Amino acid sequence: MKEIEAAVEGILFASGEPVAADRIAVALDLDRDTVDQVLRRLADYYSYERRGMRLVRMEDTWQLCSAPEYADLIRRAFEIRKPAKLSQPALEVLTIIAYYQPTTRAYVDQIRGVDSAYTVGLLLDRHLIEECGRLQVPGRPRLYRTTKAFLRAFHLNSLDDLPEIPGLEADGQLRLDDDGAVQESEQ
Repeated sequence: MKEIEAAVEGILFASGEPVAADRIAVALDLDRDTVDQVLRRLADYYSYERRGMRLVRMEDTWQLCSAPEYADLIRRAFEIRKPAKLSQPALEVLTIIAYYQPTTRAYVDQIRGVDSAYTVGLLLDRHLIEECGRLQVPGRPRLYRTTKAFLRAFHLNSLDDLPEIPGLEADGQLRLDDDGAVQESEQ
C-alpha cells in the first residue's frame, strides 16, 4: 500500500494540476475503488499530520496544494503579492454564473440591470469562469460557466456544495412578497 501511495503522490506532484482519479487508476493499473481509498488516506494523512500541503478534491479530480495556514510564508518566500480581492460587481457576476450556468452575459446583465462586459472579462482573465459554447439563437451569444479554479478559490468540492438561495424555485425564479421581501420556498 505504501508503494501505491508513493506512486499516487508522485503523479499528483508531477502534474501540478488537478488529476482525474480514473486517470490515476489507469496509470497504476488499479481499480477505481482502490485509488479512491488511497486518495482519501493521503488527504487524511496530510491534514491530520499538519503537513505543509493538502490533497484537495474537486469534483472527480485531485490536486496537491500548499496548506492554507502557510500562505503568508509561501508568499514571502516567493515574494508573491496577495491576489486582489474580487469587487462587489465581480462577486455578483460570479454568483449569477455559478448558480445559473451555463449562462450568457446578456442574462447576467438582465439580472444585475447593468452592463457586465468588463466584469466578465476580468473573471475570464482570472480563470474563474470560462466560455463553454454558444447559445443556439440568433447572434449566437457565448455561454459561460465556472472553472475548477473557481472551486479551488472558494474551497468547494463541486457546485453541489454551493449554499441554497432562499426563495429560489425549481424554475430558477425568486418569488417576492408585495413589499419586495423574498418569499420562503414551499417544499
